Amino acid sequence: MWSAKIFTLYPDFFPGLLDMGMYKRAREKKIWNLETINIRDYAIDKHGSVDDKPFGGGSGMIMRADVINNCLEKNLNTNSTIYLSPKGKKLTQQMAKNFSLEKGLNILCGHFEGVDQRVIDKNNIEEISIGDYILSGGETASVVLLDSILRLLPGVLGGESSLREESFNGHLLEYPQYTQPREWGGQKVPDVLLSGNHAEIKHWRLEQSRGITQRLRPDLWQKYNKNKN
Repeated sequence: MWSAKIFTLYPDFFPGLLDMGMYKRAREKKIWNLETINIRDYAIDKHGSVDDKPFGGGSGMIMRADVINNCLEKNLNTNSTIYLSPKGKKLTQQMAKNFSLEKGLNILCGHFEGVDQRVIDKNNIEEISIGDYILSGGETASVVLLDSILRLLPGVLGGESSLREESFNGHLLEYPQYTQPREWGGQKVPDVLLSGNHAEIKHWRLEQSRGITQRLRPDLWQKYNKNKN
């Protein structure tokens, strides 16, 4: 069973969207499980403080290293531990695949202006970002991260073949998709998709993926051509 352990100031945020649809069914089938740890329970002063003002000045509050470390020491398992941070390594599909092959993941959610760097360094925690923008806390980002991982676990999606044709596989974005009705708003489904010729459909989809990737993501297009050569 793949295990997610989330360290957070807001455990009531979970499971949230992860308790719906295929993820709820997968958890009921014991394909994965979720545990939340409330960092506030590990405050070490009588006031229950979890944050303080940053040394050197600046706005906002910083989550305290001593409180977080007290929480981690009592609850960490042997799985990898990551901290969701805008200055971390950007999440990719390959990273999600790698995480899905592990036994699980410990996820530290920051809040306010982040966490004291010393607890990151002491515990050798990897920092990961879900994109170049700022959120109010790591809880929302952790759901995005888990969504990208859980759908890759065997038995979650059901149709494993669909994973092979998604965007980013082979550095190409996915081709356009169509369903009923055949004509809508003056637009028709491309004839090739109605032809029944699987070889032509496969070729059309590849060419569409190539064109879309070249136009929208030149960075991926370069990687695709490099791997192809």
